[in-house]
Amino acid sequence: MASATVTAPQSKSVESGSGTKPIVLGLLVFSVFINYIDRGNLSIAAPLIKDELGLSASQLGILLSAFFWTYGLSQILAGYLVDRIDVNWVMAAGFFLWSAATGATGLLHGFAALLAVRLILGVGESVAYPSYSKILTRHFPLSQRAFANAVIASGLSSGPAFGMLLGGMLMARFGWRSFFISVGLISLLWLVPWFRWMPRGPGLPSPAHSGRSPGTLEILGRRSAWSTFVGLFSTGYSLYFLLAWLPYYLVRERQFSMDAMARIGGALYISQAAFAALSGRWSNRRIARGGSASIHKLLLVAGSIATGLLLVASALVGPRLLVGLLMLLGMSVGVGLANIWPVSQILAGPDASGRWTGLQCAFGNLSGAVAAAVTGYVKDRTGHFVWAFVVAAGISWIGALSWSLAGRVEPINWSRPDSDPGEGGAVVVGR
Repeated sequence: MASATVTAPQSKSVESGSGTKPIVLGLLVFSVFINYIDRGNLSIAAPLIKDELGLSASQLGILLSAFFWTYGLSQILAGYLVDRIDVNWVMAAGFFLWSAATGATGLLHGFAALLAVRLILGVGESVAYPSYSKILTRHFPLSQRAFANAVIASGLSSGPAFGMLLGGMLMARFGWRSFFISVGLISLLWLVPWFRWMPRGPGLPSPAHSGRSPGTLEILGRRSAWSTFVGLFSTGYSLYFLLAWLPYYLVRERQFSMDAMARIGGALYISQAAFAALSGRWSNRRIARGGSASIHKLLLVAGSIATGLLLVASALVGPRLLVGLLMLLGMSVGVGLANIWPVSQILAGPDASGRWTGLQCAFGNLSGAVAAAVTGYVKDRTGHFVWAFVVAAGISWIGALSWSLAGRVEPINWSRPDSDPGEGGAVVVGR
């Protein structure tokens, strides 16, 4: 494997100060924490909004999926921007836009207005993961990157945990509008420390063979890229299926109270966050001791298979067993989330990480739109959620197959157009 662990020269940048790098990582974690509170708030408020506006399940599904229409499509532009201009300012602009959209949601009335602001939210949040990948590949060596990704995945899971546990309780007592306004305004304070500590400097030296930045079509021609695209779609489907519909499912189909829903959903996401961190730490240690980076792929396959089995089981058991299975489901999803981005970042390298991540997110996050809309349609057609859980399980198993076909997890040599680790360095899709 090409070395990505060379220490950069000392300078006043994130890579030089052991005290600065944890601050940058902490800010990235907190940003994804806010990110997932903001995108998940609507699903927590769904039972209240549905009653207030008189929406059908299909209309609610459109609102829940609208975010992903612009979120997915804007990833391509976001990936291009972070590879071309200062990633710090791209991140700041997107953060401001999505926080403002969250606050504005609490002031709006009517289906069309809520639809419009969810579309704007998607544009703002699209910068997050391309920016994370660019910053990690530029400033964090490979020996630290798996854990950094895992901590970010923990922040991803902690956002919905906070939103469901505290947000659900606050909405039940004070209404959903005040919660949206407060979260949106308070979140803007994140920009103050970001402008103070955002990473500066050229970052780590690129591997010797990474002499150029590949184009979009070149990335799309890689079999290994498509394995990560389909893999993210499948993992994302389970994640967004739960994020969008679990609160409604627990309250309306399983007859839990809003408070009970908040506790159960919060516990699921806490278990997801914990196992994301544990999985990342374990894989990080394996690699640091000389193990293959393909351990990430193994964990993704195992997590996807387990997620599918637990989804089917959750739809068929009684309330008591359901709670325990949801905790296990959170663990299996967390294992997957911690290992997706290390695979993509290793394959792409620092010269292509932003654009690769943007393309992967553009394709993979279509699962959010599909999961939200398909689940609403299935609920209207069948009157229950059983088949929606089965569909989610099937897509998770497709993900296991896709990750298993990803090939070796090692950097692509972009100076050789015919090389691809997924094909043993010989064959490229479309060539």
